[in-house]
Amino acid sequence: SGTTSFLKRARALLRIRNKLARECLAELLGVFVLILINLSSAAQMVTSFGKKGDIFSSYLAGALAIMVSVYMAVGVSGAHLNPAFSLTLCLLEQFPWWKLPIYVAVQVFGAFIASGAVYALYYDAIQHYSNGNLTVSGPRETASIFATYPADYLSISNGFLDQVMGTALLIAGILAMLDTRNKGVPKGLEPVAVALLVLAIELSMGSNCSCAINPARDFGPRLFTYVAGWGSEVFRWVEGRGRGGGWQ
Repeated sequence: SGTTSFLKRARALLRIRNKLARECLAELLGVFVLILINLSSAAQMVTSFGKKGDIFSSYLAGALAIMVSVYMAVGVSGAHLNPAFSLTLCLLEQFPWWKLPIYVAVQVFGAFIASGAVYALYYDAIQHYSNGNLTVSGPRETASIFATYPADYLSISNGFLDQVMGTALLIAGILAMLDTRNKGVPKGLEPVAVALLVLAIELSMGSNCSCAINPARDFGPRLFTYVAGWGSEVFRWVEGRGRGGGWQ
């Protein structure tokens, strides 16, 4: 029929034949979905004063976001979704070095635009909760909805160790799951296993720095808050911010 013919022509016209372009779009979509769900769960919890979510629901949403985003992107881009994982694959000679800056840029951009989507979705809630003051510290701060911040007691050295250890555990766990010499995860359930790994890390290592374990997940949203009105304080290590770590 005419409709079928039109749809075939439209699909042919819209089809992206360049392999790298398809990989970048898949990685962009995966990171966008990951950050959209992750930050939305934090926004729902914070702006409702904890009445429509708590720390566990936020962690659970973050883990499920990993599962969904991996399923969406793994068949095209490999679903790296994380600059640290892309770098690790380069070091293991499983990913070309020339693709690394491209993937990292796409991952950060995906996190940035997802932050904008969350801000738009929860704009009224954020304005109501903060009384219109976009701050990084204090009892009504909202910056920690988007990026991760250290707990009041945390030193820079301990914060560095916290992030390195959490990220290393994430990468080691994923590599172990993908190692064919190990007892493998049932085919098709790898994203579920990764989600459970992330949930375990969040539940056990989330109180110090809110468990970013993904440079793009932290830097993209942090950059968004800088340009959206929270100011340059989002890039400063400030003691006694208020809530500090633990909200995400």
